[in-house]
Order: sequence, then C-alpha cells, then structure tokens
Amino acid sequence: MIKENPETKLINIYSDGACSGNPGRGGYGVVIMNKGQLRELSQGYRLTTNNRMELMGVIAGLRAIPDGSMVRMHSDSKYIVDAIKNGWLDIWRAKKWRKTGKGKLLNPDLWQELDELLHRHQVRWVWVKGHAGHPENERCDWLAVQAYSKADLLVDRVYEETQRENEIQPGLFG
Repeated sequence: MIKENPETKLINIYSDGACSGNPGRGGYGVVIMNKGQLRELSQGYRLTTNNRMELMGVIAGLRAIPDGSMVRMHSDSKYIVDAIKNGWLDIWRAKKWRKTGKGKLLNPDLWQELDELLHRHQVRWVWVKGHAGHPENERCDWLAVQAYSKADLLVDRVYEETQRENEIQPGLFG
C-alpha cells in the first residue's frame, strides 16, 4: 500500500488506448508527471484492439520509470483497473494465464508483462471516466489518436499472429 504524505513523491502516470475500428489501427498515449517534469509517450499499430492498446499504454508508462517507483496509475479502462483491483490478475496468473471456467484469456502476453512490471513498482490504481474532460486523460486520448493516424505504424505481432492462427484452424478433414 502506498502511504501518501508530503515526503512521498509519487509518480503520476495517465494512460489511454484508442482504435479506429476494433480491431483496427490503434495507438496508446501516456503522460508521466514526476517531480514537476512532464513526459509524453505514444505509439501506433496497424492492426490491434482497443484493450491491447489500453494495456500497452500502461505497460509503456511503467517501463519508462525507474524500478521501485511509487506510482499512481490513472486509466479509463475498467478492463485493466477491475482486473487488478478485483484480483482477476492474481487468479489468471495462478491458472497459468487462463480464465476461470470456459473461455480463453485475451491478451495473455500483455497481462504477463504487466504482472512482471507490477512486481517492480508500488502501484495504486485510479479509474478515471473517459471523455469526461479530465485534462491528462484527454491528452492521452489525443496522443493515442495521433499515434494511430501516422503512416509508419508498428506491427502488433502477437495480435496479428493470433489472428492468422485463428483463421487457419484446420477443419474436420484438414
């Protein structure tokens, strides 16, 4: 648990993901506020999903800070915040990155990476309502949209390979 007092210097990270179509072109935007300094990160991908962009934004923010940091992570993604706060991430890890019951855990590669990063930092999660005028969240959204609007988009290899595997599933005789 992060103790907040005047001596504690928390790093505030704001993150958002966006897609044009889902799946479609996607991007993430991150704003890091640390000791009066502001840093922005963003990246776009040619084919991905909104949830992958939400996760990649959080991951990029946590990668960009020193290990052992105390962080207040702001996200408008209930998908991520609920997974952490409700203990779903712990359950998925215990089940070797599978969901409880039927169904496949989506984005296990990113959940595993996020889990590793969470063990290197002390993170307090804050859900913010998206598109509600929160300045840093709005900035992150703008960065994400700008990122996927560029011509030189990266390949989300894991997503695209998974999509190809799902399309090539052999039939009864194949």
